[in-house]
Amino acid sequence: MLVAAVALPFFAALAGLALAGHKRLMALLAMTSLAHAGLVASFWLDRPKPHEGLALALDDVGLLVLTVVSVVFLLVSLYTPGYFKGKGMKATNTYVACSLGLLGAMTMAASTLHFGVLWVAVEASTLAGAPLLAHRTTPRKLEATWKYLLLCSVGVALALLGTIFLGIGAIQTPVPPGELTVAEVMRVAPLMPGVWLRVAFVLLLVGYGVKMGLAPVNAWVPDAYSEAPSTVSALFSGAISNVAFLGIWRATYVLRAAGMGEFAGDLLTAFGLASLLVAAVFIIKQKDLKRMLAYSSVENYGLLALGLGLGGMGAYGALLHVLTHSLAKVLLFMVAGNILVVCGTRAVGELGGLLKRAPATGLLFAAGFFAVVGSPPFGLFWSELAIVRGAMTRPWVAAAMLFLMALIFIGMSTVALKVLLGETPATPGEGVKLAAEPPWTLFPPLLICVMLLVLGLWIPPALHALLLGATSY
Repeated sequence: MLVAAVALPFFAALAGLALAGHKRLMALLAMTSLAHAGLVASFWLDRPKPHEGLALALDDVGLLVLTVVSVVFLLVSLYTPGYFKGKGMKATNTYVACSLGLLGAMTMAASTLHFGVLWVAVEASTLAGAPLLAHRTTPRKLEATWKYLLLCSVGVALALLGTIFLGIGAIQTPVPPGELTVAEVMRVAPLMPGVWLRVAFVLLLVGYGVKMGLAPVNAWVPDAYSEAPSTVSALFSGAISNVAFLGIWRATYVLRAAGMGEFAGDLLTAFGLASLLVAAVFIIKQKDLKRMLAYSSVENYGLLALGLGLGGMGAYGALLHVLTHSLAKVLLFMVAGNILVVCGTRAVGELGGLLKRAPATGLLFAAGFFAVVGSPPFGLFWSELAIVRGAMTRPWVAAAMLFLMALIFIGMSTVALKVLLGETPATPGEGVKLAAEPPWTLFPPLLICVMLLVLGLWIPPALHALLLGATSY
């Protein structure tokens, strides 16, 4: 079954290249995402057996990331037809095939415990994502795509070097591992030369950190997230970033097995606080709605790094935050897509009075804003609270974290108030009125709102048990 989950999107991508016609392509995208979600759901009932030949295996953290990827992709595929119709766009063979190829690459990354296969999957996701960023090419999109490819390629190259160094250190142990799997490397980690482990971790953290969007190596994120179609922005923020975080997670637990958890934790804390600082600086007085959401993603990537670096309750909160932040950010990028259709612009100064101009979208934007800043009763409140509780063992980290989060809240609140309650521009931008939009563009974000509310009121026992298992290596 695990092989089927990986192979299904790739075969569907090949079918997408052969198909012609907008309706059939959208149907292929929706059917594949629905079938993939069904397979992943079955893994919660019966964990699939490892496939040694293809180095596929699914542990607790891999199942969580795979579930988030599958759910996000399904929600985005349901939203895409209405969004494309409202924007007057058509899905091309390249767009659908690359989307499905991206799903396949992310599934492979989450479904392997082999560091080499993980690297191959992350590199494949980088290549599959580039044509999606450049869909309906403009000069600004080309610039954003070029920056994405250049920086992420450098990052993935550093991750490859880190993987090689990890392997070199492993083979120098008295009983070297047969394969470069997580279990085998953790087994020999206490016997590995410290210098190889430290250098490998730094390279893996920086390399996968570029792909994830951690500051200060996040230069591609604001351009890519703001210039890409909103559907693509949602996939990048809600799915691809988590695959890169998975690589950092596995490397961190190798160092903890070697007794170097403090070294890894200090580096992760530095990257986490740097991400919060960069987000705070650029969100204040932000004039572009989608760029604000991009820097909000950088902030939340920093929270993930902080939680992982702190360990214990912080690591539990980080994994829960993988789920809650992904849902909240997909919701906001979907709403941003609706706003672009309604107002024809993403400039904050021209979006005033959204609650009057488009009440449904305005209410969804308000809900998404309260969710992403961690307000109760949304799920992010609990994930952020867990990370803060984990930081209480290091008071200065907790203080710096709360101060920067407060600045970010002020900056995002300023933008949200302008958009929701500000004065309506005398000359609204060209766009289709929301009443003329297909209702399907409102259903997926509304469904996400319900999911975030449920997670804020009740953590399913199966999810709680999975989070505990993933943090108890």
